[in-house]
Amino acid sequence: MNPLPDGPAERPTDGPADGHSGGPPAELPTVAPRLRDLRRRSGLTLEAAAGRVGLSPAHLSRLETGRRQPSLPMLLALARTYGTTVSDLLGEVSPERDPIVRADRMEAQEAGGWTYWQAGGSGRAMQALRLHVPERSGAQEDLVRVHPGEEWLYVLGGRLRLTLGETVHVLSPGDAAHFDSLTPHRIAAARSGGADLLFVHTLLQSGAAELCLGGDPRGGRPGRP
Repeated sequence: MNPLPDGPAERPTDGPADGHSGGPPAELPTVAPRLRDLRRRSGLTLEAAAGRVGLSPAHLSRLETGRRQPSLPMLLALARTYGTTVSDLLGEVSPERDPIVRADRMEAQEAGGWTYWQAGGSGRAMQALRLHVPERSGAQEDLVRVHPGEEWLYVLGGRLRLTLGETVHVLSPGDAAHFDSLTPHRIAAARSGGADLLFVHTLLQSGAAELCLGGDPRGGRPGRP
């Protein structure tokens, strides 16, 4: 990550930031204490946290004490560093999500020859899918993916060929796999009739885009297995 610019010249730390009062900016009253609390929960010193987001310790200290207001890029960088969201930093309360996904709401969608059913709620840190991998799926079958996160899959039916790095695994019904998705990986059916599986992966939490090696990356949707 490129260091974030500190912006205009900063005012001395021994005086109010706005030149009128010593209180925090009214626009984001909850950010300063949340930043300080999240940093401490993460076990990071001021210097360590500042280094991760490309700020000076003095600048981060001003953000935590309300003497400076963070920009959106700073909020994004801090949220990633502390493993949370910008909404959480701002103290916004998300509406309660329904934890149940009924079968009649799982609509089949097709992309690149594969069929997907959404098996989890939206707005989560993980995505859960039920999917069918056909015997031949064109570009999808040759596509090798590398991206941040973790993936877990469980074979419901058929046989699945899972390539992790240079190793090829053939999975049967009841077999499962759990791997770091920075490992180059490829998924394909291992026999006629295709394969059915449950699939869970972590959504990308950074600005890094999915990297596809080989094949045609337009054959499937970003973030899919």
